[in-house]
Amino acid sequence: MHQLYIDPGTGSMLFTILIGLIGAGIYSLRMLFVKLRFLVSGGKKVAVNENKIPFVIFSDNKRYWNVFEPVCQEMDQRGVDVVYMTASPDDPALTCPYEHIKGQFIGEGNKAFAKLNFLNAGIVLSTTPGLDVYQWKRSKDVQCYVHMLHAASEVTMYRMFGIDYYDAILLSGQFQEDDIRNLEKLRDLPAKELVRIGIPYMDEMKKRLAAAGAVPEHPTTILLAPSWGPEGLLTKYGKKIIQPLLDTGYHVIVRPHPQSFASEKELMDSLMKAYPASDQLEWNRDNDNFDVLRRSDLMISDFSGVIFDFTMIYDKPVIYTAANIDTSVYDAWWLDTPIWTSQILPKIGHVLKEEDIPSMKAIIEECLHDEKYAKGRDEARKEAWCFEGEGAVRAADYLIAKQKDLNKEEVQK
Repeated sequence: MHQLYIDPGTGSMLFTILIGLIGAGIYSLRMLFVKLRFLVSGGKKVAVNENKIPFVIFSDNKRYWNVFEPVCQEMDQRGVDVVYMTASPDDPALTCPYEHIKGQFIGEGNKAFAKLNFLNAGIVLSTTPGLDVYQWKRSKDVQCYVHMLHAASEVTMYRMFGIDYYDAILLSGQFQEDDIRNLEKLRDLPAKELVRIGIPYMDEMKKRLAAAGAVPEHPTTILLAPSWGPEGLLTKYGKKIIQPLLDTGYHVIVRPHPQSFASEKELMDSLMKAYPASDQLEWNRDNDNFDVLRRSDLMISDFSGVIFDFTMIYDKPVIYTAANIDTSVYDAWWLDTPIWTSQILPKIGHVLKEEDIPSMKAIIEECLHDEKYAKGRDEARKEAWCFEGEGAVRAADYLIAKQKDLNKEEVQK
């Protein structure tokens, strides 16, 4: 007897079709109910959407709590109720101390998207790309979808069409706005509402750094903090880079991307066995990276977004590997302009090639003391971190004002 097999792509398509049919049915029934109430009431005004949630934040992973928390805190201080929907059962949002922020676990994977696809809300704020492209479909009962970036980098490095169907995007730099407008013209899309607010989570991290005071005296510490995947630093070099780092005599911290322990478990196990923790070497897996970034003097990474946290907030140099990223699956492929990250990286750090690894100590010393990298960090902040210190306030200002406008439009209709 043959078992029925459905490949993941077909399964995703069937799920999308099913959700669409169910959504259309529910929407039709809801509108029919409203019309019936109108007729029964003798033509009197009926509340069309009295169960609408004014503000919803959706997070597909608990690691984005630090991105949303400053905005949640600001909304809470203003007495504005927000429903925080998360796909992580252990999301810190579920136990947050804010009176007006109500955490809600909505299931993982398709279960979460199924709930979102029938959501009845005014504004949905999220960092998740792919709205109306994959399983997550626009609900007919959501008035406005707002996207917020979770790193100080370009918006075009999402997979294709990742932000096309959002109504508004909160940005931190002019280059991001330019890229979006160019994509809209190429694809003949309606213009989104683009609002530069800054980067709320970086504002909070900088405050936290100032409050922590000076770092205690310590040996020169090098942080190896790669991303994961075939172009990730540990995947490409592994032992070839860890041993030369130890040979420098510096204190070394290796902090792999969390996904590496799931998707690259064999590699992680072999490296941790070959280089066990010692007085000179740490393997760091802390959920909060504040302490490890604070006590590191230089970072070695690849294309990880943590590079910009380290340079802009902690004001420290980096060494990075030039990744051969295939942009054909990303929005950046559509644009003739160069990627901002590829332009700014040489100004804030030193590119590391495989043949340079034996000279690691000399490269580190140069990066620690060359003033040109400090000037590059200033330039990066200027271009990618507008309204420093004001991100959460500006985000809350926009969301509250937008919701008032949407309410006026609904009343007029």
